[in-house]
Amino acid sequence: MTAEAEIGRRARVADSTAPMIELRGVSKQFRKTLDLAGRIAQRLGANVREEVVHAVDNVDLAVKQGEVVGLVGESGCGKSTLGRMVAGILPASSGTILWKGQDVKTLPPEQAKAAKLAIQMIFQDPYASLNPRLRVDRIIGEAPLVHGLVTQGEFDAYLAQQMRRAGLDPAFKRRYPHQFSGGQRQRIGIARALAVQPEFIVCDEAVAALDVSIQAQILNLFMDLRRDLNLTYLFISHDLGVVEHLSDRVVIMYLGRIVEEAPAEDVFASPNHPYTQALLTGVPRIDSRKRAFSAVRGEIPSPLNPPSGCHFHPRCPHAMARCREEAPKLKAIAPGRRSACHLNDGAA
Repeated sequence: MTAEAEIGRRARVADSTAPMIELRGVSKQFRKTLDLAGRIAQRLGANVREEVVHAVDNVDLAVKQGEVVGLVGESGCGKSTLGRMVAGILPASSGTILWKGQDVKTLPPEQAKAAKLAIQMIFQDPYASLNPRLRVDRIIGEAPLVHGLVTQGEFDAYLAQQMRRAGLDPAFKRRYPHQFSGGQRQRIGIARALAVQPEFIVCDEAVAALDVSIQAQILNLFMDLRRDLNLTYLFISHDLGVVEHLSDRVVIMYLGRIVEEAPAEDVFASPNHPYTQALLTGVPRIDSRKRAFSAVRGEIPSPLNPPSGCHFHPRCPHAMARCREEAPKLKAIAPGRRSACHLNDGAA
């Protein structure tokens, strides 16, 4: 075996054991620069400056093939931004995103195209994410046709297959999105994502806008598709009940940072981080009918000016001086569990 062949063999072995998606120190900032009026006002002494939103802050995360990882947090914590970076919709400001062990920025053009098709996203609002001027056959079938996954002669049969797989009647292929219910529109979004034969799907609050009964149908569809197509999911939600039902592993996010990560049963049985504990306190359970429920105290701080040290310390009942000064590292506290809290150090 030549040296080049051996290097290729080792790379393939490494890829087979690597996570499907891995984020290393990934951050995202949105900057609003000063316009001409703002620059003039600044020179005249006005207290105006460039605004920077710290949406995602130095996140490390890995998702293995076949997993369902639930990403949980309050509105404004950076969940959707993280999902869009994973899906390739937004570029990261810093850090590295790897697809099957390879940096997406350095992939050759053909591999980069394949990686983009392999990662698809399903959005929260099924009406806003569909072009109202296109009929369903084009919404679902245009991408596979353009990318050469299906020929014109195979198009009708392929379209019907994708629609049936998502629970839609192919007879409705010439209708527009406004002619469907909310649940049916979400199925159109699912069929559109599946049409390019993805391996990894980012679900961004994919059932939040639906009625409870329809939510159950869509969640069951996700699980059936996972089984039938060997899909991997990053499931973004603020609904802990949904996440508990779906996920193998749960990641808790607060103000751009991951604060806890563990198998789903461990998170719900024995949450470690004070923020996770506060979130679970507000979840009604049948076995806790007489317990008083309370929301997390205070409001999530602005990402324009996040708190120093641990971002959660202004709302944490266990906050100490160290929390205000030093950001805790996300580190292993048990096999398969990570948490970012100074209380795990036994420090006072």
